[in-house]
Amino acid sequence: MSGASQRAGRVVVIGAGVIGLTTALCLRRRGRDVTLIADRFAPNVTSVVAGALWEMPPAVCGHQPDLARARAWATACYRVFEDLAANPATGAFVRPVTFYFRKLVASDPALRDKITAVAAVARGFRHDPHLITENGINPNLGLVDAYTHLAPMIDTDRYLAWLIEGVKRSGCRLVERKVAAPLRDQQSALLGEFGATAIVNCTGLGACELGDPTVFPLRGAVLRVINDGRLMPRIEQAHCVSHDGSSRDPGFIFIVPRGRDHLLLGGFAEPRQSSLAIDWDNCEPIRAIHRRCVEFLPVLAAAEIDAAEPVRVGLRPMRENSVRLEWEEGTRIVHNYGHGGSGVTFSWGCAAEVVELLEKLPALASREPQRPE
Repeated sequence: MSGASQRAGRVVVIGAGVIGLTTALCLRRRGRDVTLIADRFAPNVTSVVAGALWEMPPAVCGHQPDLARARAWATACYRVFEDLAANPATGAFVRPVTFYFRKLVASDPALRDKITAVAAVARGFRHDPHLITENGINPNLGLVDAYTHLAPMIDTDRYLAWLIEGVKRSGCRLVERKVAAPLRDQQSALLGEFGATAIVNCTGLGACELGDPTVFPLRGAVLRVINDGRLMPRIEQAHCVSHDGSSRDPGFIFIVPRGRDHLLLGGFAEPRQSSLAIDWDNCEPIRAIHRRCVEFLPVLAAAEIDAAEPVRVGLRPMRENSVRLEWEEGTRIVHNYGHGGSGVTFSWGCAAEVVELLEKLPALASREPQRPE
């Protein structure tokens, strides 16, 4: 490969959460020379905290105005995770999940639309209110409808370790440092330093510092309980109840097997709360998670909270206008951030779109005058 063609293939990816790592790996697989820059690498990233249950948009937590695009990303991810689940080293599993509702799905056009989309993608789909009693759910909670299907569920500790190892093995260069703001003003220096012709911004919540004030934290937490079958029957499927908007309580029900021997209980969503210094003792919403989940699924009353790591807290990278995946006019920057609580669900689909966008970048950039530095 000539020096000119090598330079044309060089890309700087900023951010090493699940979005940045997946994007870097996909670019490398397409023959790009990739430098991955981040101030933190796994396991010290928000993606490790994620519930990491695949869900067809709109999700239990978060909004997604461009549903057609988001569902295409999620569909692509479903197929990838199905394949990855064949390899235990990836930390990917495919297990049943059941979603429960306080109203009949048939009475809500948005829910009808969603289950149509789910049924077209997910294996094992079944819409049946009898799932409520079959699964031992408290009959006094006013739940009247449910559907189930097989869904990817990711052990984020194992998956992020597998993903970053794959990035390294593929030949990506990793650089640990913080990129100065605003990003647009730094592009010439970054492109020159690394001999690249494009930058992909996968900084998640960090995108706010780099020039997008519409990005904000949506704080959440999960309780970790032992799920090894000793004190209660091992729970082999996930259970979810979305917030229905009937109260100001930001909580919802999220019960997801994690790996082989743990279970995650969640959750809540607190906009623009950025402190990570919350735990069982000082945060009532965390204790409320436990009460809410036990009330929903009474068998959890016997569950043992993981003494080694009872709580994980993270800041979902939300954006007022939803995910930003686009080329920024007048630059050689492609943005891929603002995934909220759906980073794992969208990761491979978004990465594939970035790859396609970078193929078009020379033609796009040639139409736009460069802003003077």
